[in-house]
Amino acid sequence: MTESKSPTQGPDINRMLANLDPLLEKMAAARSFARANHLPRALDLCRRILTHDAGLEAMLERAEQLDHAGIFEGSDWVAPDLLQARLVPATFDSNDRTLIVIECLSELRILAISSGQYFHPAFSAEQATHFLTQVLAFNLQRIFEMEADESQRNADPDMHALIVRQLNFVASHIGYESILEPVVEEVYRLLRQRPIQVRSVRAMVDRIAACLFDPEIQISTKARGAEGLVSALYGPTQGCREDPGIETYLERVAAMDAMALDSEAQGFARAMHDTGLVSPYHAAFVRHVQSFNDRDLFSRSLGLSSTGRDCYLCYQDLVQTLTDYCIHLPTAQTLYGLASLLERGLLYRSSVAAALWRQMKTPLHTDVRQQLVLTFGEDIDPAKTLMAGIISVLGQPLGLGQGNNPACQSTRAISMWSYTDPDFLLQLARWCSRDNRVVMEFEGQSINSAALTEGMVNPMAFDLDPLSTILVPHLDRIYAEMGNLVEDRPEDPHRWINPEFHGWWVNRGFAIVVDIHTGQLKDEESFIRTFYALYHPIYNSNTPVVHPQPAGAAVTDGSSRFVGWHAITILRIALDQEDVMRVYFFNPNNDSGQDWGSGVVVSTEGHGEQHGESSLPIHEFVSRLYIFHYDATDWQLHTEAVPDAEIQHVKDLMTHSWAADRLPPQGLQAESN
Repeated sequence: MTESKSPTQGPDINRMLANLDPLLEKMAAARSFARANHLPRALDLCRRILTHDAGLEAMLERAEQLDHAGIFEGSDWVAPDLLQARLVPATFDSNDRTLIVIECLSELRILAISSGQYFHPAFSAEQATHFLTQVLAFNLQRIFEMEADESQRNADPDMHALIVRQLNFVASHIGYESILEPVVEEVYRLLRQRPIQVRSVRAMVDRIAACLFDPEIQISTKARGAEGLVSALYGPTQGCREDPGIETYLERVAAMDAMALDSEAQGFARAMHDTGLVSPYHAAFVRHVQSFNDRDLFSRSLGLSSTGRDCYLCYQDLVQTLTDYCIHLPTAQTLYGLASLLERGLLYRSSVAAALWRQMKTPLHTDVRQQLVLTFGEDIDPAKTLMAGIISVLGQPLGLGQGNNPACQSTRAISMWSYTDPDFLLQLARWCSRDNRVVMEFEGQSINSAALTEGMVNPMAFDLDPLSTILVPHLDRIYAEMGNLVEDRPEDPHRWINPEFHGWWVNRGFAIVVDIHTGQLKDEESFIRTFYALYHPIYNSNTPVVHPQPAGAAVTDGSSRFVGWHAITILRIALDQEDVMRVYFFNPNNDSGQDWGSGVVVSTEGHGEQHGESSLPIHEFVSRLYIFHYDATDWQLHTEAVPDAEIQHVKDLMTHSWAADRLPPQGLQAESN
């Protein structure tokens, strides 16, 4: 690790801190509009302190105080849970002193959250650590002081020195043993969940590659696993091992014999299925194979099993047309979605095949086109970008993620439709892309998204796949309107909204463990017993979950503190390889592996999970559950008693985590029992 430039020595830091502390107290006590008058002076003091020897440590100690004083108010940094690590390099490149200072202060705030020094209700310590790890990954060049690009060469030397010191300061707290090692592990962990949106992962791999090939940087042996990631993107086969460029590679392919082509096809398929990443060379190869209509070679290049191959051969014209239409270098990742779509056998549903043909001929609404261009660029036609996104969603219903938006309900719905009712999802995609509106029914009443303005998400601030980018804002508004229509009813609105919003297969039986008026626990024993009796295979005569069922989780952080309510989908319940009964569920986050405290750690691999699934032992899952649906007609069919000890175990996990502050007074509790 190279030494960063020494901090500047200016006025005494104690004198500057003595000026800053009362100013922060004054700002914290002031009204919002009055804080703006003090903000320039506060930021200038912070900048001068940060460039001092002990400045970073001093500002870390004041992270919570800075936040409460409103130092981030009115800026893009006001909410740490909405920040995107991949945007940090652009801020550092901006050469804007104020923005750089705010970014540094924000990272120190997140570092304080990560270490447990500052509890933030919307951002857990685990999320904070994850964010900072990504920040380090996106700024590896600065941490290792690699050769600067043009923007860094023209940067303010003092600001550049501050940035390098800041990143190294964060790295020293996160763990200095090997910057690359945790980054590589993080990338592999994310990829094992097979996300559709891999832009952030690709950006991290790009930075890993830059470090791997820099002779000045010493990489630990373990971190050398990074070479597999880099080769999956830039050299997965013998023909492109040294990343020769697309044109050179296609010249090589044109001269290959049948055996060499077969080796290339298998190499691409192996790399794609091993990592979940698709190389642009793979897209170039597939388009070349398409040009001379070699069905066997095409099938092998996607790594299709007999199921996928049969589906492809039955619908060869459609698959080839889809490939020509939307598989290009910028959409290479869609090849994984296409392979998964064929493996699911979706094209055997005639309505799905017909709807895909129809979507390729559907003109885009002007506003939809503009939104896709702003989000994904103009390298290819937005209609083709959207079609690529649709294929990925149909192939990977558990690869959806909500990004940094409160869109878990809508993202879950898209996943459920892809999983259970793909032709309905394609109908929504047509309405949305052609008309920029979606119409749905709620208890016989038509709801038109174009006539609604209320919603929780910003349609222009998404980190989502193309289909979700255009569809989620409409679904979000419709979901909110359904909530308005039932707001006067005495029970939780999800009882009526979920079946109407998601589909007929959502069971009408409804259980909730929280009183919606007081927020306190209610009938928790009955709630737990009902779930076990209807979902646990031992107590429900081994009846499987036929259709995915929406549910609500009370998410907690690593210290078991309540973070918020979250929409999930119950997929199946089964024994893992260690004979532990587990609930396998879909969590519509970009990262589903989370520590919910008290030993409740959500698993995404190693316990029988399929790609994209999360899982927990059933008692741990129910301890974080607060609503679920069930088939009310089954209740009388499964009356076997659930052991009291199991019920008590779940109650203990529940009441010592998110429900700790929701226990009713003892008298009322005894009365309800």
